[in-house]
Amino acid sequence: MKKSARTAAAVTVLAAALTACGGGAAKPPGSSADQLSADPLTAVRSAADITGRTGSAQAVTELTTESGDKKAVFNGTGGYDYVKRVGRLEITVPPGAATTGKIVEVVLPGTVYLQNSGAKIPEGKWVKLDIRQLPDGNLVSSGATDPASAAGALRGAQKAELVGTESVGGVELKHYKGVLDLAKAAEATGGRGGDGLRMAAQTFTLKEIPYEVWLDPQGRLHKVVQTFGFAGVAGSKLPKDQVRVVSTLSLSGFGQPVQAVEPAPAEIYSMRPEPSGTSASPK
Repeated sequence: MKKSARTAAAVTVLAAALTACGGGAAKPPGSSADQLSADPLTAVRSAADITGRTGSAQAVTELTTESGDKKAVFNGTGGYDYVKRVGRLEITVPPGAATTGKIVEVVLPGTVYLQNSGAKIPEGKWVKLDIRQLPDGNLVSSGATDPASAAGALRGAQKAELVGTESVGGVELKHYKGVLDLAKAAEATGGRGGDGLRMAAQTFTLKEIPYEVWLDPQGRLHKVVQTFGFAGVAGSKLPKDQVRVVSTLSLSGFGQPVQAVEPAPAEIYSMRPEPSGTSASPK
């Protein structure tokens, strides 16, 4: 599939709705149990690695996009396996989107697979995308919040302030807020896991990304809210052309098994370029 077609497959859902309405680092041998740092900035920057060391987590996401008087809300449920570095989310698309029903997304470092991402994709087939082909590195383009990327972005925290303590489900969580830098997060993450953050840093017009995060006494990430902005019309700085995206990720069930596997090659749909005047045929 051509680059432009692949990109369109991933962003169609988000665009249509608007117009219509890393894994954790291994713990060194002999190290002590993880504990929330007393320093807010260290606590926030360490959250991705500490969460990764739990092995896995169940995820609930919400993505809200606003442009002018148009608003769309995407909801996702699934999980992420930090050992195998693969996650799976089922995304409910809002009314008016080009795709109906649910989109299924499987994410790996540097790669995303989408199922039910467009009308021309056969039922049950997956589209494979390199996140370097997506302007935002798949941070929000397919209507979901990639759990690894959302957590990894916190490695780029530049400011962190302790807001207070809140009890959620019987667990005391520290609530922080501040701003983060996606380019610095990409550098701190490294490898293919940092590619998406690097692409997003180049796309979003807000360079200092506001965030709020809730961490437990071990330093694990329970919830993070990040706010992004970009121009809906390329090059435009007019207020009416700006798109605001609020991404919310909630994690729970740390260590519980996650059903997420990379699709087999036979399940991947691709298109061969055909001579002018003929239609493309599936491979």
